[in-house]
Amino acid sequence: MKPTLKAGLTHRFTYRVPDNKTVPHLYPEAPDFQAMPDVFATGYMVGLMEWACIDLMKHHLDAGEGSLGTHINVSHAAATPPGLTVTVEVECAEVDGKRLNFNVKAHDGVDMIGEGTHQRHVVAWDKFNARVASKAAKAGVAA
Repeated sequence: MKPTLKAGLTHRFTYRVPDNKTVPHLYPEAPDFQAMPDVFATGYMVGLMEWACIDLMKHHLDAGEGSLGTHINVSHAAATPPGLTVTVEVECAEVDGKRLNFNVKAHDGVDMIGEGTHQRHVVAWDKFNARVASKAAKAGVAA
């Protein structure tokens, strides 16, 4: 991790919501989700907030490093129909070793749709992938 990754960094990320990021597409095998309206799903909003944080971090990581989301605490306050563009604003609020805390906000051009905090940890992908492979082997499944 480079010393340039520090508290105070901000980033803005935009994403036009397509039809396939609505609630019925979150778990197509779940009939209860199929009965819900075609609006931007909370699960996809969370992923978009993570993506914005990852995008902020990517130029501040060393080769072979990445990050994993470890905690999310956000509201989802307003529905967003497909076709609207969501803007996510993130701020790195704290860097504590390899743990980073972010403030996140999302707006769809009409309403503030979500806000809260997100935590990520910087990892070395080779070590992380080895641990996942070991876990899969213990469970008797392919990684």
